[in-house]
Amino acid sequence: MTRRIIHDSLNTPARAIPVPTSVSAEAQEFLAQGLMSAPPYPPLGDVNAWKQRIAETEQAMRPMYLHRAANVGADVEETMAEGVPVFVVTPPNTSIDDDRVFLDIHGGALIQGGGETCRLNGIATAGQVGARTWAVDYRMPPDHPYPAPLDDCVAAYRAVLREHHPSRVIIGGGSAGANLAAALILRARDEGLPLPAAAVLLTPELDLTESGDTFQTNAAVDIVGNQSLMPVNRLYAGGHDLAHPYLSPLFADLKEGFPPTLLTAGTRDVFLSNAVRMHRALRAAEVPTELHVFEAAPHGGFFGTAPEDALVDREVRQFVDKHWV
Repeated sequence: MTRRIIHDSLNTPARAIPVPTSVSAEAQEFLAQGLMSAPPYPPLGDVNAWKQRIAETEQAMRPMYLHRAANVGADVEETMAEGVPVFVVTPPNTSIDDDRVFLDIHGGALIQGGGETCRLNGIATAGQVGARTWAVDYRMPPDHPYPAPLDDCVAAYRAVLREHHPSRVIIGGGSAGANLAAALILRARDEGLPLPAAAVLLTPELDLTESGDTFQTNAAVDIVGNQSLMPVNRLYAGGHDLAHPYLSPLFADLKEGFPPTLLTAGTRDVFLSNAVRMHRALRAAEVPTELHVFEAAPHGGFFGTAPEDALVDREVRQFVDKHWV
């Protein structure tokens, strides 16, 4: 009789992971940059250090947002939605009678991406979905931890519903924005608000406990998301339970209601498990769901530098066009 030896971890030999030839030359060049290193996160209580870290990251990421927004040419109006700053972005050739709206919740690890970055991200999103976009400039830590960011997103959704039928509203976001988009839908459901027509969750951060398999297996190959966000998650949560569905929507009871959902990830994305597990949970709840996983893509994809990003845009556009009724 052969005995099985049970181990609580798997030791793998050190090895070099080559840049794959299965993707475009541009994607290969992006991946060849190697792991994007970053200093350790500050202690939770050091507010000034967190603010400096956030400002430095914003400055480093700004060229990417400028690149993504450069070719859209949208009109942008700054307004307030129940006290929350919102950039209303109207892409070219949008009819005045077109009442579709995409409520865009920006990413940025739950601590950055506001202000001008939020505006640029909203412009890029409007170009992607081809419709008027409300980009929510929600409050963030360290000054405004949970539930303030989610409160702002819910307030903006209430404001949208005063002007648009829910069947003409789609909610979405990428990374941390996908977390807040999903949490917003859960809050809206629990508070008796009508649900939007659909949700778009791109490379979603849906589990702040970081329990999924690819948080470990992909950490060595995701050149963008190789650093655990647990210190940021704790800063954002402000002492609340990281497993609460409003913080980790993956753990929600989705049978209580959720709109049709598009999920994306990459084979090198540390959040791949988030997308896969959410897809299975939504399927179990009989929610119409699409999951698109892209070859060799790290967290966030290739940031507009490779033709593979156009494949994501195409899937998003087809999905939203199908669900706006």
